[in-house]
Amino acid sequence: MFKLVLASNNKGKLKEINELLTTLNNTNVGLLSLADYPDLPETIEDGDTFTENAVKKAREAAIYTGLPALADDSGLAVAYLNSQPGVYSARFAGDAKDDVANNQKLLAMLQGVAWEQRTARFHCVIAICTPAGEFCTSEGTCAGYILEQPRGEGGFGYDPLFYVPEYDQTFAELDMIAKNKISHRGQALKGMVAILAEMIRKVSGKR
Repeated sequence: MFKLVLASNNKGKLKEINELLTTLNNTNVGLLSLADYPDLPETIEDGDTFTENAVKKAREAAIYTGLPALADDSGLAVAYLNSQPGVYSARFAGDAKDDVANNQKLLAMLQGVAWEQRTARFHCVIAICTPAGEFCTSEGTCAGYILEQPRGEGGFGYDPLFYVPEYDQTFAELDMIAKNKISHRGQALKGMVAILAEMIRKVSGKR
């Protein structure tokens, strides 16, 4: 069995990535998470880009566990705010990583801003790293608008504020299938699936 560590403690991300990785079910993949390694030190996300943070998280998890590790770094870039909160999305309102506080701060900074200026884009970089330090990355984006108040009960993070015109719904209102189809994380993982499949073939000796 090919074992892979998902280097995240974010339950929302873990759920989405697990759903998206169901396309690999026929390859006998054993998925682990950081819950299986409670003593793994938390990665300090001090990179200037999503790529730097994703690679760092994957590399540290791979070295610690001795298994290939998958990590993502993602965030929201609002054009009116000069692409804030960006890599600081999870800590926008402080180190507590409070989704409600982050959303409230975002809304306060956009108070009175016209609809056409509330454009935003979710970015995601997924990295997979081996214990030897070799890594590959895949990226995805999704464009939308920031509402003036949250809508929907699903998702996490900024999902209740992120409105997708094509569906006339926020990420928090979309069902998981629809969200995975268009989301930044879904797009990034589509590229990573091919990379994972090749890695599995090499490990198993199949060509």
